[in-house]
Amino acid sequence: MSSETIAIACDHAGLEMKSSLLEHLQSLGHSVLDLGTNSPDRVDYPDFGAAMGEAIKSGQAARGVLVCGSGIGISIAANRYSEVRAALIHDALGAKMCRLHNDANVICFGGRMTGMGVALDCLDIFLETEFEGGRHTARVAKFS
Repeated sequence: MSSETIAIACDHAGLEMKSSLLEHLQSLGHSVLDLGTNSPDRVDYPDFGAAMGEAIKSGQAARGVLVCGSGIGISIAANRYSEVRAALIHDALGAKMCRLHNDANVICFGGRMTGMGVALDCLDIFLETEFEGGRHTARVAKFS
């Protein structure tokens, strides 16, 4: 799976977590498209959710990682794109199920709400888990 490009983006509240997750992705051999922000200066999370949506829509990235303070706003912004299935994740089971049953292609975290260790574990599970298909395929198709 390391041949696919993974996009990553955040607002100012997610910068610290994004930096660690980006480094982790690179250490696993993934090609990473950094969509910003790369500064602690205040920015608006919808802009980075939209950047992720465009990256997935255009095929620049197959999957993505988003971080804002709570993870809520940036996931809403990304999900405005029909090509994006962004899931806000807080634990390992959620990371597994969003892939198995929902074929999520973007994982979202709250930089102020989720510990780094949990986020790293969830990211690994997200990347390693394949979509189950079967009865879930028709349901996922209804998202678009």
